[in-house]
Amino acid sequence: MNKFERAISLIDEVNSTDPTQEVVGDTVFPKELLYSLRMSQQLLEFLPDASEELQLAARAQHIKRWAIPRESYPMDRIGYLKWREDLKVMHAKITDELLLEAGYGEEIRDRVTFLVKKKLIKKDSESQTLEDVICLVFLKHYFEDFSRKHSDEKLIDILRKTWQKMSEKGRKAALNLKLSDTASDLLNAALN
Repeated sequence: MNKFERAISLIDEVNSTDPTQEVVGDTVFPKELLYSLRMSQQLLEFLPDASEELQLAARAQHIKRWAIPRESYPMDRIGYLKWREDLKVMHAKITDELLLEAGYGEEIRDRVTFLVKKKLIKKDSESQTLEDVICLVFLKHYFEDFSRKHSDEKLIDILRKTWQKMSEKGRKAALNLKLSDTASDLLNAALN
């Protein structure tokens, strides 16, 4: 096993311990393992020649996310932002430790940490690509369930914010996703 394969295996090993499960077809997945698999697949569809660092960052994007529950923070905007920031720090720390264990040197580990923390999204092309992939995975796999829990007004606002985060290439890819009629209608409302 080379360093990359070892790192992916270590990331998957951690995410396989997620106590929350999701069912796809007849298969039960630990939730964050499924998310990481979807991130890797979407990244390679979006950018087939993605760098090793970007592939590692995509795979580790939500590593061990269940360890810091949203409910442990105030349920307001400030609490949400603090939760997201603490998650980024945790994801980066765990990923760095796993990459070190896999045999990666400091330069690659620093770059993956930079990407996992989603720094300079509009200025760094790989950070932007990672953000595009995150948005595409959300729209493709999670928006439908998410939409059942919120008002159309809130969903349209979230879709507008999501759209602002994306590059032109990401937006074009989003418009080509096969979404449900409901999701398509909400996206159209957000864009008009």
